[in-house]
Amino acid sequence: MRKPDRLVAAGAWLLENGHRTLLALTGGRFPKTVAGMLPIELHTVGRKSGKPYSTLLTSPVQDADRIVVVASKGGHSDHPDWYKNAIATPDITVTVDGTTQAVRAHTATAAERAELWPRAVKVYRGYEGYQRNTDREIPLLILEPRPAD
Repeated sequence: MRKPDRLVAAGAWLLENGHRTLLALTGGRFPKTVAGMLPIELHTVGRKSGKPYSTLLTSPVQDADRIVVVASKGGHSDHPDWYKNAIATPDITVTVDGTTQAVRAHTATAAERAELWPRAVKVYRGYEGYQRNTDREIPLLILEPRPAD
């Protein structure tokens, strides 16, 4: 049974704001992992407003040269705004464990997704349910260090 988008959006809001509260209360010391995933803060620019935005997310897959985030929005029928913003302006920043770095974002190609989706689901099984809840293919956003100018 498909969960209504309103319920999914409310759950996502509660998760992000609960995470922000924990970080504020503990001076950024907790949590170091969320559901076995690395918490990150993604800094994007609004594609319509041009305003800076900050979103707390989790990364199920990290390699030496990339961080992968799942644009699931809990199985909502629409892509999350942070994903749309990152695609519109891919030169963004990410904060991991108190360190901010410049990255370039891109949506995983079909080949990249074929490799990364099973790894993401292995870390967090909930992604399978999110994919079943929506007709859209949930994109994976890959963040790679930006080349020095």
